[in-house]
Amino acid sequence: MTAERIPARVPTSTYRLQINADFDLDAALEVLPYLDDLGVGWLYLSPLLEAHPGSDHGYDVVDPSRVDPARGGRDALARLANEAHRRGMGVVVDVVPNHVGIEAPSANRWWWDVLAHGRASRYAHYFDIDWDAADGKVVVPLVGDDDLTTEGGPIRNLHLVDGMLGYHEHRFPLAPGSAEGTDDPQLVHERQHYRLVGWRAADQHLNYRRFFAVNTLAGVRIEDRDVFEDTHDEIARWLREGWVDGLRVDHPDGLRHPAAYLDDLAALTGSGWVVVEKILEPGEELPARWRTAGTTGYDVLGLVDRVLVDPAGAGPLGELDARLRGGVPPWSDLVHTNKREVARTILNAEVRRIARELARELDVAPDEAWRAGVEAALVELLAAFPVYRSYLPDGVAHLEQAAETARRERPDLAESLDLVVPLLSDRLRAPALRFQQTSGMVMAKGVEDRAFYRWSRLSSLNEVGADPDHFSLHPDDFHAAMARRQLLAPAAMTTLTTHDTKRSEDVRARLAVLAEDPAGWAEAMDALLEAAPAPDPGFANLLWQAAVGAWPLSRERLHAYAEKAMREAGDRTSWTDPDPTYEKGVHALVDAAYDDPAVTAVLDRVAARLAAPGWSNALTAKLLSLTVPGVPDVYQGSELWELSLVDPDNRRPVDYGRREALVEAGGTPARPTSIDDVGAAKLHLVRTALRLRRYRPELFVRYEPVPASGSAAGHVLALDRGGVVAVGTRLPLGLVEGGGWRDTRLDLPSGTWRDLLTDRPAAGDVGSLLDTLPVALLLKEDA
Repeated sequence: MTAERIPARVPTSTYRLQINADFDLDAALEVLPYLDDLGVGWLYLSPLLEAHPGSDHGYDVVDPSRVDPARGGRDALARLANEAHRRGMGVVVDVVPNHVGIEAPSANRWWWDVLAHGRASRYAHYFDIDWDAADGKVVVPLVGDDDLTTEGGPIRNLHLVDGMLGYHEHRFPLAPGSAEGTDDPQLVHERQHYRLVGWRAADQHLNYRRFFAVNTLAGVRIEDRDVFEDTHDEIARWLREGWVDGLRVDHPDGLRHPAAYLDDLAALTGSGWVVVEKILEPGEELPARWRTAGTTGYDVLGLVDRVLVDPAGAGPLGELDARLRGGVPPWSDLVHTNKREVARTILNAEVRRIARELARELDVAPDEAWRAGVEAALVELLAAFPVYRSYLPDGVAHLEQAAETARRERPDLAESLDLVVPLLSDRLRAPALRFQQTSGMVMAKGVEDRAFYRWSRLSSLNEVGADPDHFSLHPDDFHAAMARRQLLAPAAMTTLTTHDTKRSEDVRARLAVLAEDPAGWAEAMDALLEAAPAPDPGFANLLWQAAVGAWPLSRERLHAYAEKAMREAGDRTSWTDPDPTYEKGVHALVDAAYDDPAVTAVLDRVAARLAAPGWSNALTAKLLSLTVPGVPDVYQGSELWELSLVDPDNRRPVDYGRREALVEAGGTPARPTSIDDVGAAKLHLVRTALRLRRYRPELFVRYEPVPASGSAAGHVLALDRGGVVAVGTRLPLGLVEGGGWRDTRLDLPSGTWRDLLTDRPAAGDVGSLLDTLPVALLLKEDA
């Protein structure tokens, strides 16, 4: 990143708060003194615009013209922002430019108007609708299987009510005059600008862009100036009033022109601090011309996780998973297969739309053979695309790589590929733009929401923005990546846990220990399968890793995880076609964890063995995330141990009173060793590091590795930020079994050092330095 791209104001850190009806903006105001004392630089708030009634996440905005009253409203935002600024803190808010919520049409006046007036609606161009694909109507996939008669026939439970068309509890507007002269709901339905169809029809016949495969989130055309202004008018007010200092952009890959959108935000914010939720594949970098401080940090998360994983565990854990699954394909093959599957099924409507746009560009009237060939070619290109998306002309090489793979896999599609690829390479052509918006959807659904649940070698590596096939990272490579980050993206966000991570940071840190003891995990899996036979031993590997990673957790939480995980995997059951027999067998495993003493004993034993080295990994990971280049984000509550699984488990309420009491207790916490440790050491670390970053930012201006020597040098990871040295422990189980630190020393930069975590002088002897905690945060005394 060039110096002129670094905003004038950059937070020293952020703290993510999930704002909803149960924890609104006034509740955030109440915990502000605690967050201020914790050392937080800026509050980082989840989406605030009015969302679908009852939404606990806010990514389904229905009215972008106001702050959600359920979340406190505009006045509450002003109160919170003013008090934060009085305390010297800032505010960054998550914004959602890609889509709006349409689950309840009456809650979204734009969508309601489009349904009522069709193409004549003043808001028709706000939405990304292919009107010609459904005879000028919007396809609304809603009708249950039991209410369908014949194709295009009457719909059961359709009725007229209060001047609207009703289907069960759902309500839809009537086109002006469409109910005159009849009280027949079927006839009235035929006269509307929308067509209610079976819910399964979305996979192939939906004609509006959506967020991934979520039919109730409709894409908006933010590239049109009036749409941008109407969706950002309230956000602009926050910036004018000085309430908000920066923005986090959700899902920029769904936008037609992400770079242009970021230019608009730069103008709106006065080139303020803006970060983007862009998922980078290993080795990929943000487009150079994007006006952003950087990503939200998934790329760093993957590096931190892997530098704490023992590479020796890759082979044995892979062999175990292959044995349990009856063979495991290479990760690249699994990804390709799953991406192809989602492009053929749940996202096939998007494939068909690209094909229709290709036909328009070529001015052909496609017959069935033409459509079949082109759609198959598109499926293969999407399946083989190596990154989430391109930004033409940047990334054309990715399309060429995908085309080469497609030609090798499907030589029978050569003619269709020759026809399609040149058009998809032209950034001025509509099909190319549509393909770019679609490839990220296919990657996300095929990998994050499917392949991740079919691969259980070491599930802590199955994380957003990371490649599970990349098992570990050498410390030298970690240091090189961080030095490059200091050079290119010093103001980007770093993170360990988000509302989207599949497992929280401390679950992943505990599971990383399995790589140090793969034989122990294989023994535990055999014991678990003997005590509780599984309908799918491979999935049981994934499930039991989740259990020991978050142990102890409630029966209800593990049941919820099991349901989501097996349905996302999609190989034995799914959300759309659940297999009751299979699901009953999986839920029986969960019950066995609590009801069968043999199963409980194994889980207790494994979790107890993982506890101390897991806490060590967790403290090191947290230290790294707080001290490496970038703006560290602390996800709500994760200043204590955070043992959450996939959403909505990671959006549970946070007990701030408990955290405040631990801060007030003070003192240097002892090294955490037991499974029931409360996390005081982590809170102490977070508070110490955040306060140092907030009040001494000049100490975090460069990046240098601190070399180590001695018999356990490979177990220490240390870095110098220019007056602050962070020291962490790697592979703690192996460290203990190898005899400890012994003669290991750090070659500290010259000067007199003090460890802020233990408040005592510090020197290069690692055994003395880390005898109280597995981490240290050193400050040069004369700094």
